[in-house]
Amino acid sequence: MKGSILKTQSSASGLFCSRVIKAITALAASVVLLAGPRLISVGAGAPERTFKLTAESSGFWKLFDRNAKLTRVAGDFGFTEGPVWDPSGFIYVSDEVQNKIYRVFLDGRKEELISMGDPDGNTYDQQHRLIDCASVLRAIIALTPDGKYTVLADHYEGKKFNSPNDVVSGPDRALYFTDPTLDLVEGQPQEIPFQGVYRLDQGGNVRLLTKDLTQPNGLAFSPNGKRLYVDDSEQRNIRVYDVGPDGALSNGRIFGQEPGGKNDGVPDGIKADREGNLFVTGPEGLWGWDSQGQHLGTIEMPEQPANLAWGDSDHRTLDITATTSVYRLSTKTKGFVPYHAH
Repeated sequence: MKGSILKTQSSASGLFCSRVIKAITALAASVVLLAGPRLISVGAGAPERTFKLTAESSGFWKLFDRNAKLTRVAGDFGFTEGPVWDPSGFIYVSDEVQNKIYRVFLDGRKEELISMGDPDGNTYDQQHRLIDCASVLRAIIALTPDGKYTVLADHYEGKKFNSPNDVVSGPDRALYFTDPTLDLVEGQPQEIPFQGVYRLDQGGNVRLLTKDLTQPNGLAFSPNGKRLYVDDSEQRNIRVYDVGPDGALSNGRIFGQEPGGKNDGVPDGIKADREGNLFVTGPEGLWGWDSQGQHLGTIEMPEQPANLAWGDSDHRTLDITATTSVYRLSTKTKGFVPYHAH
């Protein structure tokens, strides 16, 4: 059904735990300054973080120019998530602390699309509708350009989702999404006793694909549609599944691990390029992986990223949401964008 954006505001008080965690993360983030071509971070008592490309393999330099520069597009957000590039020349960005989805233009301007409780991961679907994981609604929703939304799904077998986190368009035109408890509203019960990965078809039917992850988060298809990668933020690993013709998942296995300290970044957002390489948030920034699970290198960031998307008409730019800011980084590869590919 369609609803007013105001209907979510009554649930805002229930966001306390999730918002406190994100607010602390945002406050602890670096103050980023642009000094010539180099981004410098100035943290209050925290180790300095700067942009740096650190290769673990020579294959990393097939993805990035050694002299690549990171650009900060916009700042002063609470906690950024869910970037989606729009061909009109802006980036949709969720702010989980300010409880809004913005259009962010390349000159730094922000334009509010909608005010709602804790929006998270976004994508376009095959109909070019903006799809959002709405944590407070505990739903997958479709948004119109004027900020109205329709709930596409909010239950599985009569029970409310936990807190849908990230979503991707599949090769079969269905939507695939994760449902951890990471943003479950305080005081609301967990009705589904596991954290699943689901498929939502165009008829509104929801099918559970797997429940073997602890806290499933970001997810991405391989370019041929035969593999689905899913991050487990609690286990700090990336799992990969074989995808059947009907979207069924099988042969789940560990693709890669991203170990780190207690306050380091964890596997969260994930995107693939046309060659099957993966770009996954992790400790210090973004980790680059080849299709065989070899860690190629790390894009060290001034602020800890949560998600990323392919931008520009040629899909050769990474749009990165990192704590209080949105950044862009040119690459030497071409991104795989599922809703354009099939």
